[in-house]
Amino acid sequence: MFQIFVFLCAAVISVPIAKKLGLGSVLGYLIAGAFIGPFAFALVGDQLDDVMHIGEFGVVMMLFLVGLELHPKLLWKMRTSIIGLGGLQLLLTTLVIFLIAVSFDLAWQTSLVVGLVLSLSSTAIVLQTLEEKAVLKTNVGQSAFSVLLFQDIAVIPILAILPLLVIAPAIDIADEQGLSGALQALLILTVMVAIILAGRYLIRPLFRIIASTKLREIFTATALMLVVGISLLMESIGLSAALGAFLAGVVLANSEYRHQLEVEIQPFKGMLLGLFFISVGASIDFDLIMSSPMKILVIATLLVLVKFSILIFIARAFGLRGSSSLMFSFSLAQGSEFAFVILRFATQNNVLTTELVDPIIVAVIISMALTPLLMVLNDRLMKKDTIDKIKDDKRPYSDDMESNGAKVILAGYGRFGQILERMLKLNNVDMTILEYDPLQVDLVRKYGNKIYYGDASRMEMLGAAGADDAKLLIIGIDDHEKSKEIMETARRYYPHLKIFSRAHGRREAIELYRADADYVIRDIFGSSLLAGREALVELGVSERKAMRTMMVFREYDEKRLKQTVIEDDEDDMLGLAISQQYHADLAKVMEDDLAELDKQDAQKSASDSIPS
Repeated sequence: MFQIFVFLCAAVISVPIAKKLGLGSVLGYLIAGAFIGPFAFALVGDQLDDVMHIGEFGVVMMLFLVGLELHPKLLWKMRTSIIGLGGLQLLLTTLVIFLIAVSFDLAWQTSLVVGLVLSLSSTAIVLQTLEEKAVLKTNVGQSAFSVLLFQDIAVIPILAILPLLVIAPAIDIADEQGLSGALQALLILTVMVAIILAGRYLIRPLFRIIASTKLREIFTATALMLVVGISLLMESIGLSAALGAFLAGVVLANSEYRHQLEVEIQPFKGMLLGLFFISVGASIDFDLIMSSPMKILVIATLLVLVKFSILIFIARAFGLRGSSSLMFSFSLAQGSEFAFVILRFATQNNVLTTELVDPIIVAVIISMALTPLLMVLNDRLMKKDTIDKIKDDKRPYSDDMESNGAKVILAGYGRFGQILERMLKLNNVDMTILEYDPLQVDLVRKYGNKIYYGDASRMEMLGAAGADDAKLLIIGIDDHEKSKEIMETARRYYPHLKIFSRAHGRREAIELYRADADYVIRDIFGSSLLAGREALVELGVSERKAMRTMMVFREYDEKRLKQTVIEDDEDDMLGLAISQQYHADLAKVMEDDLAELDKQDAQKSASDSIPS
């Protein structure tokens, strides 16, 4: 309990201060970890490796959430930047660091491992930093993500070739596991295919069953069970848990439960990532830094400079210019959290020595800590209008990552919502549809319509549906209390949204207007007006007069309804008097309007009878 309390205090104290100083949350976590670590105040120590291992699960969850945003078609569109940009970065960085290491009289096997390890960048730090700066969906952010995704995939072959680079005798890993390279590859392929098939034919029906219980905590438990289970499966066959979670996210990217999954996983991801950053900061070995300051400083400096130079080169080769190329290069010029795993594995297999690995690990941690500072420096060098241009520089397909860029969110897809959605679609208006009934979601999906399972009364759910960019929220559910709850959430967290809401009748409409709705649609009001117009026509009233009667009645009633919103008519006698006055006023307005209409008709008839 004391250890948990220390970690929580460190986060609560350091992160707000770092954010206030413009340093970002990542640097705040790292600084907090450095203070409480065994090499400073020693408030934590013995359990640090275990804590870091738990914290690494935050990276796993982050990649699961990233996968949820990237459906297979979008990944295919990004293939050029993933393979080209990511592949070129890995190849050039490995080559340059390999040559530098060889020049320091290291064996070529050792130099190659060091080059491969240091070519990787920190997925956790980069994605978190770019997300905080609201540039993850931009051209710069997507280019950085492409590099990170290629690096995460490359971890698999890097781990696979390490036993082949052994200098001293070591145990044959393949013999120890009892699997040949071919069988291992076949096992990996089988597991990945199984994950894809399970996501399509097993996981979706499972979530449908869980959602039908309407128990939010069970849905959350199921989401966590999915991520943990896939991570364990991938680790059991020697693959990255993060890559497995990413694959699972991609499989579920087109699922109707995507937004709700994001909402449930997001808090756990944030807390675990914070724990990971704190543990990284606490791992900084200040004793080693003090004993070999020049060696570590040279390694860290060379790492940042080499990666920055190569990133600038490939950024411009792939069309990033000026400030965009600088932000891209600053964000990726550090070591990776995967370096800890790979270096530990390399040491166990006698590929690298402890004397070489320890200073490299410290240098990697220092480079990770420098990244937020480099991004702050980049912001200082850029003008505000330049940053705004970067945020506006989105790829043609980047809107696919956030609710298809829809400007309308529709909460509820019953009969009301279906008619409304069809009308808007006829005018090429896209919308994100949220529905809390899993059976309705399943039915609508069968007809090929885009609809997501989710509770629109939750702030996170509206955010996942794109409320930051949307202009209009339409509440189409038939639960009056739930409608007010959704409206209250939207007004509190997304005040820019215009809100249209459905209401059963006049009393509910008044309550919704008092809850600050912009427009309220009463269920029976419109259909009653249409029925009245048709009845008048059937009884011999002209279509023009019947239509005018309907329009005047509608306009006056809406006006009177909005007046009632600001009046206190709770008293029965007062309400009766107001109602009687309303009918009298309406009759007078209708009489005057129809008289004017008759006068216009008479004038038109007279002018038509005059010979030309």
